[in-house]
Amino acid sequence: MNDLLHELWTFTRTLGEPERDCVIIGEGNTSARIDADTFYIKASGQQMAAIEPGGLVAVRIAPVLALLDAEPVPSMDEQKARAKAAKLDPGAPDPSIEVTFHALLLAECGVKFIAHTHPTPIVSILCSPRAEEFANRRSFPDEAVLCGPRSAFVPYADPGLPLAHAIRESVRAYMSAEGEAPRTILMQNHGLIALGQTAREALNITMMAVKAARVFTSAAALGGPVFLSDEEVRHIVRRPDEIYRRDQFARSES
Repeated sequence: MNDLLHELWTFTRTLGEPERDCVIIGEGNTSARIDADTFYIKASGQQMAAIEPGGLVAVRIAPVLALLDAEPVPSMDEQKARAKAAKLDPGAPDPSIEVTFHALLLAECGVKFIAHTHPTPIVSILCSPRAEEFANRRSFPDEAVLCGPRSAFVPYADPGLPLAHAIRESVRAYMSAEGEAPRTILMQNHGLIALGQTAREALNITMMAVKAARVFTSAAALGGPVFLSDEEVRHIVRRPDEIYRRDQFARSES
């Protein structure tokens, strides 16, 4: 097993640990960019807590990205067939249904690792009327430092290609407004995507987002969250000492 595959495998199993409450059964998926043309992604139906290295499949980016601009929109059967044809090893298991948005984010956001999870505290908020408010505001400094000044928010879309289209629209709008890629993407009635340069960074972002959801929910029960102002958030995410801390967190050992 090569180093990158081992890192993704360990990362995936860590996210799947039951005590983290990020996924159950076959929920969630992870990916890691191999090079400019290929990436690993969790195979369809694999359980993250018990996944073995063979449950991670290498896929070509270009043919998967082509699905996003295909006209007419491919049927589900055609989407699956094209994703299957994009595998480097035809005998490997088929990639996750979310392979398209992983290819998109790895290609356009300049990151190397992606974690898509369904943490109960986050999904609870995303299934509430306050979902977009949670995505757009920050409650405490470390939330802003690790999760970004705000999250890209994606209205509900059907998993697969419709969701990938919705994510592309939201992420491109975010990058146009912020001048950088989001660190977190929140999908209404669905879950979280964390983007990082290392597996450790993506894990840190995921767990900080989970903490932020718990804080938000608790504060709501105590009269309502008191958010940091936009000026306070922008100040703290640009502080050199906080950027240094964030970089150190990303490099730390699992």
